Formats: sequence, structure tokens, C-alpha cells
Amino acid sequence: MHSVAGSNGHAALKTPAGVTHDLLDKHRQSGRTFRLAVAVCGVLLALGIVGFVLRLQDGVSDRAVWGYYAALFGFILMTAQAAPMVAIAPRLAKAHWRRPITRSAELFTVVGLFNLVLFIPMLWVLPSLEDGRRSLWFFSDLNMPAQMPQIVATLSLLFMVAAGLALLWISSLPDLAALRDSSTGGRKRIYGRLANGWSGTSAQWNMQYHRVGILSAFYFIMLVFTHFVISVDFVMALVPGWIDALFPVTQAHNALQAGVATMLVTMFMLRKFGGYEDYFELDQFWALGKLLLALSLLWFWFWFSSFIVLWYGAKPGEQSVLRLMMAGPYQPAFMAGFVMCFIVPLFTMIWNPLRKSIWGPTIIAVGVLVGVFFDRIRIWVAAYSVADIEDKHELDIGAIPTAVMPDIADVLIWVGAIAGVVMVYLLASRVLPVISIWEQKELLLYKSHKPFHRTEVLVLGKPD
Repeated sequence: MHSVAGSNGHAALKTPAGVTHDLLDKHRQSGRTFRLAVAVCGVLLALGIVGFVLRLQDGVSDRAVWGYYAALFGFILMTAQAAPMVAIAPRLAKAHWRRPITRSAELFTVVGLFNLVLFIPMLWVLPSLEDGRRSLWFFSDLNMPAQMPQIVATLSLLFMVAAGLALLWISSLPDLAALRDSSTGGRKRIYGRLANGWSGTSAQWNMQYHRVGILSAFYFIMLVFTHFVISVDFVMALVPGWIDALFPVTQAHNALQAGVATMLVTMFMLRKFGGYEDYFELDQFWALGKLLLALSLLWFWFWFSSFIVLWYGAKPGEQSVLRLMMAGPYQPAFMAGFVMCFIVPLFTMIWNPLRKSIWGPTIIAVGVLVGVFFDRIRIWVAAYSVADIEDKHELDIGAIPTAVMPDIADVLIWVGAIAGVVMVYLLASRVLPVISIWEQKELLLYKSHKPFHRTEVLVLGKPD
């Protein structure tokens, strides 16, 4: 019999009241492990702030020293801020297996606020158009401001974060009402304001259904657009001779792969340390494992489609880009990303016994995140190491710069920022349950056990 989340035989989870009671109890529990994790993340985040202060002492005129900081921003944008797509895409496909994942994926929209703060120093690091650098924007002919790339990228990131937070709030209204009705004192008033008068009428459910769909589509659009403007003006335009029409959409695709990997690791941690074994079951890991395999195959397709143009074009500028990004000082980082994002998933996830497990997809997902880490270094650090060229029409780097190695400030910033992402997520999970209560209760309406020959099978209905 094919299993689904919540069909593990626990009688309490087979009734709406039982599901509500179980998830509310888990949400209210904040044990020693949770407090220790928040405390450790807080200490590491403080060390990251120290590293950032050390980095500020170098100023913003030397772009090369900010390469690892920029790579950090790109890493969080590609992993945590892409994780909500794991909730959005299966929801549009009306898949039941995604129900336990939805809220835990949507909570990553809160991390967008943290990454928005990290983005601020990059506005000063990026050269102005007045310096004569290449750009997507023709400011001199259209009388645009010299800071047009910074303005568009900031607005894009702001709209993306706002759409994500709105999606999280609208999709959580029924659960906020449940928390309001089961709380007392100040918490009841806070949840009452957040629930916005939710009482579960047909009109409210209809409103929620349509607004969640609209916000989901808008978040996806802004994810693609944000990767477009940032990958063009904050990365590709800094390297003379690098002209790749597929690079922006490649970054958007790679974000989907990294988002799936992020959610696999998050599910495992919530299952292992959060007490959600009854919800994050084999179905969720199996389904995301198949998605990870498909996206890993597409990773190679996108990379090869760009590589083949530069390789066969064989212009001096294009050859310089290949030497900088793949065959030169950052070749080890390129090989690490290539192996962990494509080779390892390909030759492991094709085996159904490994893919149809809990440990298998999780371990491969960790490898993919490691590959994304090296790939961000390969792209961002390499691009930021290229010296400014006075003529923006110049299409050759010239001398390939040597690899920029991280210093103590870079290490502290990376460790602190990753800890900050985890801490923000953990604190957000104290406000909202990491499992959507109303979606688990709705699942019970579509489930039915039917006799079939000498056994009993689970029949799942499809909404609409």
C-alpha cells in the first residue's frame, strides 16, 4: 500500500481534532535542543558581525576583497530564498505529498529579510555606471541615473521578499486563527491581529485559495527576475568578454535545484530533532529525490549550452572567460561544483533503492549544497577579482587574475551568516507551526481506505 503523510497508523492523526492537537503541542514545545541551537547560532552570528566590521575596514573601493561576501549573498539567494518554490510548484500540481513540506518551505521567505540586509553593502561595492563599466542599462542615452543597476536590483529583491512574506501570511491565516483560539493573554491578542478576523467562512476560504495562487505566481516571477538583474549587473557585466544570454536563466534553474536540496536537509533535521517523524515520511523524501535528479540533469544541460557557445566561439574574450571561470585559478572550485551538482546526483539518484529512502536523498542534497557553495565562489569571487577596465567596449580581460583566497573576515562572515539564516528560521518556527495544520486536516477529506481483495488500500482524491 502506498503511504502518505499522516497515514502511519496513529489514531490521533486520523481525525481533524487529533491533528490540530498534535501539531499545536509540537509547536508550543521549545525544548533544550531548540534553545541550545538558537544560542549557538546567536554566538556565531555575533562572530559574523565581527568579521563584517573587519571587512568594512578595507573600504569598498577594492572589489576583490568583497568577492566572498558577494558569493555569500548569492548562496543564500540560491538556496534559502528558492526553497519556497518547493511549496509553490507541487501546490499548483495539486500533489498531496507536499502538504507537510508546504509551511516549512514557506518559512524560508522570512530569511529573505536577512538576505536583504546582507545585500545593502553590495550597493556600494558595485561600481557606478559613471565609471564606464558595462551594464544592462544605457543610462547616457535614456537619461537614467548612474545607480540604475542598484535601484532595479533593490526593488526586485524588495518585491520578492514582500511577495514571499505575503504568501506566508495568507497561507497561514487558518493556523493563526487556531493559535488565537487556543492561546490566552497577550499571545491571544497578537495571534488575533495576525489572523485578521479569520473564522473559516466560504468567502474567506475562496479568498485565500485565489490569493495564495496569485502570490505564488508572483513569487516565482520575481525569483526569476531577481536572478536576471543580479546575475547580469552584479556578476556578468564585471567580466569583459562574458556575454551569455543563458546565464541568468541558468542561475534561476540552479536556484530550483538548490532549493530542493535545502528542503531535503531541512526535512531531515525537523524529522530527526523536531519530532515530526509522523509527517516527514518516505513519500516526501522520495518525491523530492526524483525532483532533485531531474534538476541535476538540467544543471548539465544549462551549463553545457553556455559552455559550447564560448568554446566554439573561440574569441579571445570568450577564451579568457573560460580560463577564468573553468580552466584557470578557479578550476578546483568549478570541478567541485560540477561533480557535486551533476556527477554525484546522476550516478547515485538513478538507483531507486537509494532514491526511495530517507538517508539517500538527504546525503545527496548535502553534496549538492556543497557544490552550490563552490559554484558561487567560482562565479562571484572570480568576477569580483577582475580589475576595472576603462573602456567598457573592451571584450578581453587581459591577464587572468590569480585566485583570491578567503581571509579570517570572510570565514567569520560566512559562518555567522549561515548561522543567522538558521536562527531566523528557528525563530520564525516559534511564531508559526512548521507543518500547516489546515492542510493536514484538509488531507483527511481526500483520504479513504477501501477494501481490495484480501487487503485494504488507501484511495486519495484530487481537489477540483
